[in-house]
This record gives sequence, C-alpha cells and structure tokens, in this order.
Amino acid sequence: MFKTADLCDDHSDNLQIARPGFLNYGGLSKFHGKIVTVKLHEDNSLVREILNADGHGMVLVVDGGGSTRCALLGDILAAKAVENGWQGIIINGCIRDSVDIHRMQLGVKALGTHPLKSVKHDTGQLNVPVHFGRVTYTPGEYLYADEDGTIISSIPLF
Repeated sequence: MFKTADLCDDHSDNLQIARPGFLNYGGLSKFHGKIVTVKLHEDNSLVREILNADGHGMVLVVDGGGSTRCALLGDILAAKAVENGWQGIIINGCIRDSVDIHRMQLGVKALGTHPLKSVKHDTGQLNVPVHFGRVTYTPGEYLYADEDGTIISSIPLF
C-alpha cells in the first residue's frame, strides 16, 4: 500500500500537494483514484447523481466553495458510494452523519460537519477543473490521500 510521504519523495517535482486542514471522516483513511469533479453551492443534487454511477477506481472531488452552512454528503449518499465502488470523496464543505460514515469502507475528507442537509435544485457543474486547498483538481488526473495529506498527479504513480 502507498504512503503519500513516499510518493512525494519519489515524485515531488510532478505533484500538487494540497493544503493541510481537511479532516478524515470515512472508514478508510487511505484511498486513491482517478478524479471526477462536481462544483456546486449548497446543493448536492449532482453529488447524488454521480454517486449513483459506477465509481470503481475513482475519487469524487466536491467543490462546495468552502461553505459550512449545510452538509453536502450524508450516510445515505456515502452508502451509495460504497455500493457503487467509489474509492473516496473529498469535500470543500461539510458532511453529516459522521459516525455512520466513519463505519463505511470509504475515504471521506471534508472541512467539518453540519447537521443540516443541502437544498435540491439540480444546480452545479460536473467534471470541470476546481481549485481549493492550493491545488487544482482536474478530471481524469489522479488523487492519492492518506493520514498525511492529499496529492495530485497528472499520471498514475503505481
């Protein structure tokens, strides 16, 4: 299994390294995969749509603009992600049902928790580059995350 520290030692010239500060909430603290993105504001309709699709070998990156006014992921959507093979989810925003999500075989990183669910207005953008945490998450690139951090590579590292 990989360690982001070792990947940085071997490939640092070709990596983006995300700013620290995202907290681990999933049952897996280590995950990796091809990036799929969603950009939205307090509306997780697209999160639901994409997690209902096959996610084997993929990581969903949700740019919620850093909003802490509602949750963009809860236990029902996280369970759907596990069912459909998603490796992990990184959310520039909040989650809820954190105790239940921690029991799931899914990597989840977010800014924090909030008990209020999001609105459902079917707004947002799918598979566009998103920028937060001092890195750009580009669909089709590769994300590696563990207890030490999150790194992005344009090529697979193993």
